[in-house]
Amino acid sequence: MGRSRGGLTSKIHAVVDTNGLPVHLALTPGEAHDHRLCSVLLSALLPRMMLLADRGYDADWITELARQRGAWANIPPKRNRKDPICFSPYLYRARNLIERFFNKIKQCRRVATRYDKLAANYLAFVKLASIRVWLRANESGP
Repeated sequence: MGRSRGGLTSKIHAVVDTNGLPVHLALTPGEAHDHRLCSVLLSALLPRMMLLADRGYDADWITELARQRGAWANIPPKRNRKDPICFSPYLYRARNLIERFFNKIKQCRRVATRYDKLAANYLAFVKLASIRVWLRANESGP
């Protein structure tokens, strides 16, 4: 967990499946770069999966790590990238599953406003909110 002028900050990193349900969750300090937990998060990748991430994850070693796991990385290139990479804007539209997942867990006030001082407690409530998302997706009835 990081401290900034605004107080305690942290970023939630998530891997979701094709239905927008969480597979792996992790926290980093708010000032930390996105690459910090990338290798841990990519351990959840299976062969023939597609990795969709934002520009913050645009690095050759991330694309290579996904390729080693048998997955395909579709990450938009940074503006200052010298060598062009293969990127499909059409496939990138599926990234809204991740954004919708974050919207669903932010419906829990405690997750959205970050009342917890300890990162472990905050991550526990993020996981509880994720369980709620799973239960709502798999409930039966109208």
